[in-house]
Amino acid sequence: MLDFLLAFYFVPQVLLSLASGSGFPVGSIDSDSMAELQPMYLVVFLPASDIPSFVGKGNVDLGITGQDVILEAEMENHVTEVLKLGFGKCSLQIQVPEAGPIKTVDDLAGKRVVTSFEVLSGQYFQKVDERLQFADEKRTKIEYVGGSVEAACSLGLADGIESGDTMRAAGLHAIATVLETEAVLIKSSTPKHPALEPLIKLITSRIAGVVAAGRYVICEYNVTRARLHDATAITPGRRAPTVSPLEDEAWVAVSSMVEKKKVADVMDELVRIGAEDILIFNLDNCRV
Repeated sequence: MLDFLLAFYFVPQVLLSLASGSGFPVGSIDSDSMAELQPMYLVVFLPASDIPSFVGKGNVDLGITGQDVILEAEMENHVTEVLKLGFGKCSLQIQVPEAGPIKTVDDLAGKRVVTSFEVLSGQYFQKVDERLQFADEKRTKIEYVGGSVEAACSLGLADGIESGDTMRAAGLHAIATVLETEAVLIKSSTPKHPALEPLIKLITSRIAGVVAAGRYVICEYNVTRARLHDATAITPGRRAPTVSPLEDEAWVAVSSMVEKKKVADVMDELVRIGAEDILIFNLDNCRV
């Protein structure tokens, strides 16, 4: 009997890394759709659009999907966002032909918009129509297109599109951003298995550790005591840097967590103030 179910929307290779780093080694993967973790746990791979419903109804205990998918499925009142995962980021934008006459959302109101996000685009343009006092036949027409959204304008199917895809190659440009979204870990707002809450917290903590480990590195270096204040201003760490004395009393060793995306600039700044022996170490896992 399986006591815990976790659903992912991405490929098994990503699961292998996340699960392994969280301390739940994957034992087997069946047809890229299902993976057993430790006994009593199961991971399933589902379409992103299905996960909010499965989690919201309590059929799945935890799920990973996009914030946009939750809102499009109108499940935001049925699921609770447990953790932002920092990947899968994108913008849901309104785009129109770059050389066309439509320059603003107000110009597009009352015309045709094709999208893969009918709910989100309908809500967005409903507010625009109400503000412009467009009613009945004057309202913006929202039409669903599952794929090739970027071709809709050139084929005469729409005056504008709403999509998160890159459209520059199709001669389109953004005139508004509807939503900034990323992958999130979710649970049911009314779980069927309250006894699993400690386990959900444990898995959430472990996943958070893996996510943080991918975001930070450890920066270690030596610096004179006279420049220590300047150095720790560059590498303040999450709470405070670790400062250790060296055999040479005029120098100290410093260790600090640094955001991976900022590490090159941090190293340059440390060199500028005279720090030496600057080393960067990747993290496999952490709890922060």
